[in-house]
Amino acid sequence: MLYQLDGFCQYEEDIKKSRFLALAAPIQTAQDAMLFLQKHSVPDATHNCWAYKMGEEYRFNDDGEPGGTAGRPILQAIEGQDCDRVVVLVIRWFGGVKLGTGGLIRAYGGVAASCLRLAAKSPIVPLQTLQCSCEYSDSDLIRSRFAQFEVQIVSEVFGATGVEWVLALPLDQVDVFAEGFSNWTRGQGFLSKLEQTDSQSL
Repeated sequence: MLYQLDGFCQYEEDIKKSRFLALAAPIQTAQDAMLFLQKHSVPDATHNCWAYKMGEEYRFNDDGEPGGTAGRPILQAIEGQDCDRVVVLVIRWFGGVKLGTGGLIRAYGGVAASCLRLAAKSPIVPLQTLQCSCEYSDSDLIRSRFAQFEVQIVSEVFGATGVEWVLALPLDQVDVFAEGFSNWTRGQGFLSKLEQTDSQSL
Protein backbone atom coordinates (compact mmCIF):
# COMPACT_ATOMS: atom_id res chain seq x y z
CA MET A 1 0.00 0.00 0.00
CA LEU A 2 1.16 3.53 -0.78
CA TYR A 3 0.94 6.44 1.64
CA GLN A 4 0.54 10.20 1.33
CA LEU A 5 1.90 12.74 3.79
CA ASP A 6 -0.68 14.47 5.96
CA GLY A 7 1.35 17.70 5.87
CA PHE A 8 4.76 19.34 5.96
CA CYS A 9 7.54 17.62 7.92
CA GLN A 10 11.27 18.10 8.50
CA TYR A 11 14.27 16.28 9.93
CA GLU A 12 17.78 17.52 10.66
CA GLU A 13 21.03 15.64 11.20
CA ASP A 14 24.74 16.49 11.41
CA ILE A 15 26.99 14.02 9.55
CA LYS A 16 30.77 14.51 9.78
CA LYS A 17 30.41 18.26 10.38
CA SER A 18 27.98 18.75 7.46
CA ARG A 19 24.47 19.81 8.39
CA PHE A 20 21.63 18.10 6.51
CA LEU A 21 18.05 19.38 6.67
CA ALA A 22 15.29 17.35 4.98
CA LEU A 23 11.94 18.96 4.20
CA ALA A 24 8.99 17.02 2.78
CA ALA A 25 5.42 17.84 1.79
CA PRO A 26 2.46 16.31 -0.07
CA ILE A 27 1.88 17.44 -3.67
CA GLN A 28 -0.85 17.07 -6.28
CA THR A 29 1.04 18.29 -9.35
CA ALA A 30 4.58 18.79 -10.62
CA GLN A 31 3.97 22.52 -10.30
CA ASP A 32 3.26 22.03 -6.56
CA ALA A 33 6.67 20.34 -6.25
CA MET A 34 8.53 23.11 -8.05
CA LEU A 35 6.79 25.82 -6.00
CA PHE A 36 7.75 24.01 -2.79
CA LEU A 37 11.38 23.77 -3.91
CA GLN A 38 11.44 27.42 -4.93
CA LYS A 39 10.00 28.48 -1.57
CA HIS A 40 12.18 26.33 0.71
CA SER A 41 15.57 26.12 -1.06
CA VAL A 42 18.31 28.04 0.77
CA PRO A 43 20.44 30.01 -1.73
CA ASP A 44 23.49 30.27 0.55
CA ALA A 45 23.51 26.54 1.42
CA THR A 46 26.11 24.36 -0.28
CA HIS A 47 23.57 22.11 -2.02
CA ASN A 48 19.78 21.94 -2.39
CA CYS A 49 19.11 18.39 -3.62
CA TRP A 50 15.64 17.03 -4.18
CA ALA A 51 13.26 14.47 -5.64
CA TYR A 52 9.53 14.17 -6.13
CA LYS A 53 7.25 11.32 -7.13
CA MET A 54 3.64 11.17 -8.30
CA GLY A 55 2.64 7.75 -9.55
CA GLU A 56 4.83 6.97 -12.55
CA GLU A 57 6.08 10.57 -12.78
CA TYR A 58 9.25 11.52 -10.92
CA ARG A 59 12.21 13.90 -11.07
CA PHE A 60 15.36 14.39 -9.02
CA ASN A 61 18.32 16.75 -8.91
CA ASP A 62 21.85 16.47 -7.44
CA ASP A 63 22.47 20.26 -7.41
CA GLY A 64 26.23 20.00 -7.86
CA GLU A 65 26.86 16.85 -5.85
CA PRO A 66 28.50 13.97 -7.81
CA GLY A 67 25.98 12.33 -10.16
CA GLY A 68 23.77 9.75 -8.49
CA THR A 69 24.80 10.61 -4.92
CA ALA A 70 21.92 12.86 -3.84
CA GLY A 71 18.75 13.13 -5.94
CA ARG A 72 18.42 9.42 -6.74
CA PRO A 73 18.99 8.29 -3.12
CA ILE A 74 16.26 10.74 -2.07
CA LEU A 75 13.92 9.22 -4.68
CA GLN A 76 14.84 5.72 -3.46
CA ALA A 77 14.00 6.83 0.09
CA ILE A 78 10.55 7.96 -1.10
CA GLU A 79 9.97 4.57 -2.73
CA GLY A 80 11.47 2.69 0.22
CA GLN A 81 9.03 4.37 2.60
CA ASP A 82 6.09 3.49 0.27
CA CYS A 83 5.26 7.17 -0.24
CA ASP A 84 3.69 8.80 -3.29
CA ARG A 85 2.68 12.32 -4.32
CA VAL A 86 5.50 13.75 -2.24
CA VAL A 87 8.41 16.14 -2.68
CA VAL A 88 11.56 15.92 -0.55
CA LEU A 89 14.24 18.61 -0.39
CA VAL A 90 17.52 17.89 1.39
CA ILE A 91 19.64 20.97 2.10
CA ARG A 92 23.34 20.52 2.93
CA TRP A 93 25.72 22.95 4.55
CA PHE A 94 29.25 21.60 3.96
CA GLY A 95 31.30 21.33 7.14
CA GLY A 96 34.78 20.77 5.69
CA VAL A 97 34.91 16.96 5.72
CA LYS A 98 34.30 15.17 2.40
CA LEU A 99 31.96 12.20 2.70
CA GLY A 100 32.89 10.33 -0.48
CA THR A 101 30.43 8.81 -2.94
CA GLY A 102 29.14 6.11 -0.58
CA GLY A 103 28.92 8.54 2.31
CA LEU A 104 26.88 11.02 0.28
CA ILE A 105 24.46 8.32 -0.87
CA ARG A 106 23.96 7.14 2.71
CA ALA A 107 23.62 10.68 4.02
CA TYR A 108 21.07 11.98 1.50
CA GLY A 109 19.08 8.75 1.37
CA GLY A 110 19.20 8.28 5.14
CA VAL A 111 18.13 11.81 6.04
CA ALA A 112 15.27 11.70 3.50
CA ALA A 113 14.13 8.29 4.79
CA SER A 114 14.22 9.46 8.42
CA CYS A 115 12.13 12.50 7.54
CA LEU A 116 9.50 10.38 5.79
CA ARG A 117 9.54 7.70 8.48
CA LEU A 118 8.69 10.28 11.15
CA ALA A 119 6.03 12.04 9.06
CA ALA A 120 2.31 11.60 9.68
CA LYS A 121 0.92 9.59 6.75
CA SER A 122 -2.39 8.25 5.47
CA PRO A 123 -2.95 5.32 3.11
CA ILE A 124 -3.83 6.15 -0.48
CA VAL A 125 -7.10 4.31 -1.09
CA PRO A 126 -7.96 3.47 -4.72
CA LEU A 127 -11.42 4.82 -5.50
CA GLN A 128 -13.93 4.05 -8.23
CA THR A 129 -16.26 6.78 -9.43
CA LEU A 130 -19.82 5.73 -10.22
CA GLN A 131 -22.69 7.51 -11.90
CA CYS A 132 -26.06 6.31 -10.71
CA SER A 133 -29.67 7.43 -10.53
CA CYS A 134 -32.89 6.21 -8.97
CA GLU A 135 -36.44 7.29 -8.28
CA TYR A 136 -37.19 9.39 -5.23
CA SER A 137 -39.03 6.45 -3.64
CA ASP A 138 -35.71 4.53 -3.44
CA SER A 139 -33.32 7.39 -2.71
CA ASP A 140 -33.62 7.43 1.11
CA LEU A 141 -32.87 3.71 1.35
CA ILE A 142 -29.85 4.02 -0.94
CA ARG A 143 -28.52 7.07 0.87
CA SER A 144 -28.80 5.21 4.18
CA ARG A 145 -26.31 2.63 2.85
CA PHE A 146 -23.62 5.15 1.84
CA ALA A 147 -21.78 5.08 5.18
CA GLN A 148 -21.66 1.27 5.16
CA PHE A 149 -19.78 1.31 1.84
CA GLU A 150 -17.66 4.44 2.61
CA VAL A 151 -19.37 6.30 -0.23
CA GLN A 152 -18.42 9.93 -0.90
CA ILE A 153 -20.92 12.09 -2.78
CA VAL A 154 -19.10 13.95 -5.58
CA SER A 155 -22.26 15.51 -6.99
CA GLU A 156 -26.02 15.25 -6.47
CA VAL A 157 -28.73 16.46 -8.85
CA PHE A 158 -32.44 16.40 -8.04
CA GLY A 159 -34.53 15.86 -11.16
CA ALA A 160 -38.24 15.76 -11.87
CA THR A 161 -38.66 12.11 -10.89
CA GLY A 162 -35.50 11.11 -9.07
CA VAL A 163 -31.93 11.72 -7.94
CA GLU A 164 -28.72 11.44 -9.97
CA TRP A 165 -25.43 10.99 -8.14
CA VAL A 166 -21.77 10.84 -8.96
CA LEU A 167 -20.26 8.78 -6.15
CA ALA A 168 -16.75 7.69 -5.20
CA LEU A 169 -16.10 4.63 -3.09
CA PRO A 170 -13.22 2.26 -2.33
CA LEU A 171 -12.47 -0.07 -5.22
CA ASP A 172 -12.99 -3.18 -3.11
CA GLN A 173 -16.55 -2.07 -2.23
CA VAL A 174 -17.77 -1.42 -5.77
CA ASP A 175 -19.09 -4.85 -6.77
CA VAL A 176 -20.98 -5.40 -3.51
CA PHE A 177 -22.46 -1.88 -3.66
CA ALA A 178 -23.50 -2.35 -7.31
CA GLU A 179 -25.25 -5.62 -6.47
CA GLY A 180 -27.00 -3.98 -3.55
CA PHE A 181 -28.00 -0.98 -5.67
CA SER A 182 -29.68 -3.28 -8.17
CA ASN A 183 -31.60 -5.02 -5.37
CA TRP A 184 -32.58 -1.80 -3.60
CA THR A 185 -34.04 -0.36 -6.82
CA ARG A 186 -35.47 -3.73 -7.97
CA GLY A 187 -33.40 -3.42 -11.14
CA GLN A 188 -34.95 -0.04 -12.01
CA GLY A 189 -31.96 2.13 -11.07
CA PHE A 190 -29.10 3.12 -13.37
CA LEU A 191 -25.44 2.59 -12.44
CA SER A 192 -22.25 2.86 -14.50
CA LYS A 193 -18.56 3.02 -13.66
CA LEU A 194 -16.57 6.15 -14.46
CA GLU A 195 -12.81 6.68 -13.96
CA GLN A 196 -10.70 5.28 -11.17
CA THR A 197 -8.96 7.78 -8.91
CA ASP A 198 -7.59 7.77 -5.38
CA SER A 199 -8.28 9.29 -2.01
CA GLN A 200 -6.18 12.40 -2.67
CA SER A 201 -8.13 13.59 -5.68
CA LEU A 202 -11.44 14.24 -3.95
